[in-house]
Amino acid sequence: MTDLFDPLTFASGARMKNRFMLAPLTNLQSHADGTLSDDEYRWLTMRARGGFGATMTCASHVQAAGLGFPGQLGCFSDDHLPGLTRLAAGIHEGDSLAILQLHHAGMRSPAEEIGQAPLCPSDNSEFGARALTTAEVEGVREAFIAAAGRAEQAGFDGVELHGAHGYLLGQFLSPGINRRSDHYGGSLENRARLLQEIIDGIRTRCRPDFVLGLRLSPERFDIVLGEMLELAQQLCAEGHIDFLDMSLWDGFKAPAEPGYEGSTLLSLFAGIDRGKVRLGCAGNIRSGAAAARCLAEGADFVLTGRAAILHHDLPRRIAADPAFEPVPNPVTRDYLQKEGLGEAFIDYMASWKGFVAE
Repeated sequence: MTDLFDPLTFASGARMKNRFMLAPLTNLQSHADGTLSDDEYRWLTMRARGGFGATMTCASHVQAAGLGFPGQLGCFSDDHLPGLTRLAAGIHEGDSLAILQLHHAGMRSPAEEIGQAPLCPSDNSEFGARALTTAEVEGVREAFIAAAGRAEQAGFDGVELHGAHGYLLGQFLSPGINRRSDHYGGSLENRARLLQEIIDGIRTRCRPDFVLGLRLSPERFDIVLGEMLELAQQLCAEGHIDFLDMSLWDGFKAPAEPGYEGSTLLSLFAGIDRGKVRLGCAGNIRSGAAAARCLAEGADFVLTGRAAILHHDLPRRIAADPAFEPVPNPVTRDYLQKEGLGEAFIDYMASWKGFVAE
């Protein structure tokens, strides 16, 4: 278990005190205008005080039209700065790196919430989404870069770009969803162009020691595993990101695509030449043993979600007892409230089968 509690330094110079990062978790508990609520502040700062080396926020939308769910934390306006500044300071008080996840839901934005048709790389009848114009793509690019600058101004140590789970950046990476004919569509190079331009823009606008991470999904959402391996290798070779956060659903699952028999998704991404880019693994990592296995199989750190919901001090519990296992589900609403979840978050978790006692 020693490796789990070794410090980890990123290429930009920031340092995690251990190998535990709080996963970015949807929780529905910010205010309707995207400003920080006391519930959101309490939930995140409790995890920072609970021993996480880095505390990442939920997905924070970079445009009002990029909202993914009600009660989402925003970073698209200077009106959000007071809350973001308070949040970054509160996380730092817990001796944890503060990371803001930047997000745009794209075609998955609920029309009834944003008051317009959702946006997508191409027209999409299933989601009732319309294609972004080239100028609008450039506007999205600037929105991500401006949001990173806003996070820096608020005192965050860095940001993570949400390129996973079928949201806008992932939609651009998809050869099925992205059917554009301009320089943002077609080849993988073109489909990754928006992502690359955002990375370059953040590196230009923010200070050199500002942490920049990227979350990718290697499967589902019309994503091609081989292309994600190629993209990950390219990004690592370029060295403009500090870490790659692979959302694997299950940290040890085998690839669904044929041709990768005998491998796990983690082993495939751990096997690329990463240079100075750190690799994070997320997906059903609920115990110290699972976290240690991730590191043994090549990850540099782990991101925990559901176990961190159940125990705000999960890293400290594992440090005290390497055999620690989270409390079994279902748990009561009162239990989750004591663990720092607000009512909206508890209601959301109650929609997950078997998580909250009826």
